[in-house]
Amino acid sequence: MTLVPKREYAVLLVGDIIVFVLALWLTLTLRYLAFPTPEVFRLHLVPFSFLFVVWLLVFLVAGLYSRHTRLFRRRLMATILYAQSINMVIAAIFFFFVPAFGIAPKIQLLLYLVVSFVLILAWRVYIFPRLRTSRRLKGVLIASGADGAVLAHEVANDVRFPFSFDYVVDTAIAPSHEVIQQACRVAEKDDVSFLVVDFFDPATAAVLPIMYDAAFHKQRFALIDVIDLYQEMFDRVPLSLIRYEWVLRHVSASRVYDTVKRIFDVTAALIMGIISLVVYPFVALAIRIDDGGGVFITQERVGRYQKPIHIIKFRTMSGNDNGVYDATGKSNLKITRVGKWLRILRIDELPQLWNVVSGELSLVGPRPELPALAAQYSARIPYYNARYLVNPGLTGWAQIRHDRDPHHGADIIETKMKLSYDLYYLRRRSLVLDLFIMIQTVRIIFTARGT
Repeated sequence: MTLVPKREYAVLLVGDIIVFVLALWLTLTLRYLAFPTPEVFRLHLVPFSFLFVVWLLVFLVAGLYSRHTRLFRRRLMATILYAQSINMVIAAIFFFFVPAFGIAPKIQLLLYLVVSFVLILAWRVYIFPRLRTSRRLKGVLIASGADGAVLAHEVANDVRFPFSFDYVVDTAIAPSHEVIQQACRVAEKDDVSFLVVDFFDPATAAVLPIMYDAAFHKQRFALIDVIDLYQEMFDRVPLSLIRYEWVLRHVSASRVYDTVKRIFDVTAALIMGIISLVVYPFVALAIRIDDGGGVFITQERVGRYQKPIHIIKFRTMSGNDNGVYDATGKSNLKITRVGKWLRILRIDELPQLWNVVSGELSLVGPRPELPALAAQYSARIPYYNARYLVNPGLTGWAQIRHDRDPHHGADIIETKMKLSYDLYYLRRRSLVLDLFIMIQTVRIIFTARGT
């Protein structure tokens, strides 16, 4: 049983395509104040079909095919307007440089922006949520810890989930007989169809025989690991629920994946590195004019298997941040005027492409940490050293998902959150996930997020 269905992404994709086509038809109707003839509509649909493919990629980069969490829905209107504005710019450039189709839809593009924005917003906000069945699966959650509470709260406060917890048992405070009682309730009642449990919790041992019997006499029943469900909902690993056994079992190396990824890293980094050499003289000149200091800095970081590596960056601060902080855990250095823009545009990271070529970094992986900070985190955060199984990366799952990464200072709480995303990546890493991360990194660069 899958409680968080993936088919909703396919439904969104098909719905967006239908909206694109419908918006084109309505735009032509408004433009000419009459229904377009089949010939006129076909004349416009052919070139716009090429644009539809590009527009869907823009939607992907904008995160419109990510999970529609409550936080995402609050900024959905702005995200759609932003994405469609970019799409109209792409369309204008397309028709300017490809005049072979014989149309120059200047007014149509402005109309299309308005029409498509209204239709897409209506589709995603009002129509799509109502396509789901009104009947929610009922289940019971048996777990404890902060992440268990977060899971229960999220499900209880978001009616868009196709399931709900009819009862939540916190094993940290509930007596053992209550745990068994709720397990029996799941086994006996037909309307309760799943049980979410923490298999590392000793209280689970008492309910497994009951669940075993239920599996053979209930038509619809599932026993679900709370860690798996948490990952499906939040795209990260619940640190309070996992144990060292989970890390050792699920975080492992893959020689085939590492080999293919290395080939891709070298090829892509060489191409991007050579192209980026064009901007080096301009960046160097801007840095020297700004404060007269050095252009590059070299920093020691902790690499794969905790081996020291040295990365190269364009200097963006008044000095070299080597992990020496004051009593507040923050750096005393200041970001320069030029450095601020280098960070916003991610230009300061370009020299690290040569670290990728040399094999010290990867394009995708956990953020490379300063040795001073890494020592603190390893001593105070369980499972932190699992990050060293792979090469650190220029971008990564934690970098695109976690907005509050402590770039220049020690922060145990935020680093724990970042680790939960790193472990998720280590558990599910693949070439497809790496490609998705790189696409999302493009969105972050254009929106200047996380600077």
